[in-house]
Amino acid sequence: MKKLVFCIFAFLLSLSVQAGERFTVLQWNIWQEGTVVPGGYEAIVNEIVRLKPDFVTFSEVRNYNHTRFCDRIVASLKKKGETYYSFYSDDTGLLSRNPISDSTVVYPLNDDHGTVHRMLTDIHGHKIAVYTAHLDYLSDAYYNVRGYDGSTWKEIPKPESVAEVLAVNDASFRDDAIKRFIEAARKDVEDGVLVVLGGDFNEPSHLDWIRETKDLYDHNGMIIPWTVPLLLDNAGFVDAYRTKYPDVLDYPGFTFPADNPLIEVNRLTWAPKSDERDRIDYVFYYPDRRLKLKDAVIFGPKESIVKSERIVETSKDRFIEPLGVWPTDHKGVLVTFELME
Repeated sequence: MKKLVFCIFAFLLSLSVQAGERFTVLQWNIWQEGTVVPGGYEAIVNEIVRLKPDFVTFSEVRNYNHTRFCDRIVASLKKKGETYYSFYSDDTGLLSRNPISDSTVVYPLNDDHGTVHRMLTDIHGHKIAVYTAHLDYLSDAYYNVRGYDGSTWKEIPKPESVAEVLAVNDASFRDDAIKRFIEAARKDVEDGVLVVLGGDFNEPSHLDWIRETKDLYDHNGMIIPWTVPLLLDNAGFVDAYRTKYPDVLDYPGFTFPADNPLIEVNRLTWAPKSDERDRIDYVFYYPDRRLKLKDAVIFGPKESIVKSERIVETSKDRFIEPLGVWPTDHKGVLVTFELME
């Protein structure tokens, strides 16, 4: 009997060793720090306390009232018994449950043309570089496909070719920023550092605008190789959500525009007569034998805005819905990784 108990214990112990340690990354566009929504800032704090992500990559950090948003959020979380670390925040921000050993502004803010920040920390004995990006929101060519100017948001004739769309797309600084990320991240990979990137790219994915979706979501028959996710793909980086859910039709994973019952519909959409649903908030990572993707889920309301109407998504996407106030017009992405020995 003792031998049997010992064998069972040994077996369970071996399973626990093989399972490894897990950590989570939350990418979250917080829409000007939640200030657009009544009670938005408090909701950001409360949801982080609830989810307890190991890392948070913020987009739309504004540093209002001459104070650093990440400093304020860290202080607010501490009052609720949660310890996080951060550093310089401007347009993007980063939180870590582990002390930060290094931080870098990879792509500085320049007239709202986007930012990329990097921090280095240690998690369960592994060095990891976590990057956050909030890319140029001007020249958003995915609006042009739907008949809206992506700079002034006025109605325009729909483009006649993919080349015309990509010409508008090329006018943005998004490619420049992501190339700077790729350059910095390659050095991390060469040094044996694990790399994760979270961000609002303000650009859809080439994995989503494909033959199967060309007549859906007001894509107007177009199959478009959107350049930022494609650059990352070609550089070897992996789109966590689309890897977990390769079926674009059953799991579209839309993150924008999210419905919000506290805000008027016309403030939640830039293209009021169109179905502009897209996945523009991402978590990417560089594949490594020590890093295993375990899960990915949409964080936010199931409702979206379609042609100025509030609709409930009928996809198979899994959601972590907010407990109370939703502080933004985006939905976030929460990704779980497992560290392997």
